[in-house]
Amino acid sequence: MKLLVCVTKTPETTAKIAFTANGTAFDTNGVQYIMNPYDEWYALVRALELKEAQGGSVCLINVGSPSNDTVIRKGLAIGADEAVRINAEPKSSLYVAKQIANYAKSEGFDIVFAGKESIDYNGSEVSAMIAELLDVPFISYASHMELEGNVATVSRDIEGGTEVVEVATPFVISAAKGLAEQRIPNMRGIMMAKRKPLKVVEPIAADDLTEAVGYELPPAKSAVKLIDPENMDELVRLLSEEAKVI
Repeated sequence: MKLLVCVTKTPETTAKIAFTANGTAFDTNGVQYIMNPYDEWYALVRALELKEAQGGSVCLINVGSPSNDTVIRKGLAIGADEAVRINAEPKSSLYVAKQIANYAKSEGFDIVFAGKESIDYNGSEVSAMIAELLDVPFISYASHMELEGNVATVSRDIEGGTEVVEVATPFVISAAKGLAEQRIPNMRGIMMAKRKPLKVVEPIAADDLTEAVGYELPPAKSAVKLIDPENMDELVRLLSEEAKVI
């Protein structure tokens, strides 16, 4: 079974977020980068579990510059067999999806995994676009998955309950919390990762239909207001007029 795991590089969760060039570019000064947790903890690990149970191979794919290689090597250290980096800046969700889908189509993967979203943009767009471009089924926000032959039974958390679906390979799946448990690379994995293949592929020509023209930080949170417990009328007024929750 051939499994493809899409991984992306994101700022570390405690990074200070700032913008430059009049709010049109992310300020990378002093920012540490990590593999997107949804890709690493859930998508990659579940793919590795399937390989260990049923055989096959796990390939990582990333769209980005050579600076992403460190993040990709971590995925190899965790257990992936090989990796591909498409040598292009990830301009938009559609651009990234087109690059990944083009490579996946030529290789005939049985399952394409991705995290449910990246923790920087939170768009949840790329995996669905890949499925559309490959013309295969897409299962989003998967929290549990079992595979019997070529048929997967997938659970998804939905409002008020859980949805269970069956889908035959090939398909694309986005991983949410619960699909797997995080793995930490050991020393042997780290040493082996240095010898595993990381292939660099040039991008295909692909148009961007959207462009980010600016970023802005959310408004600063207001100071905490303490209300006398005897003054319920004032509490109700604040919740209604300022917090607008009632």
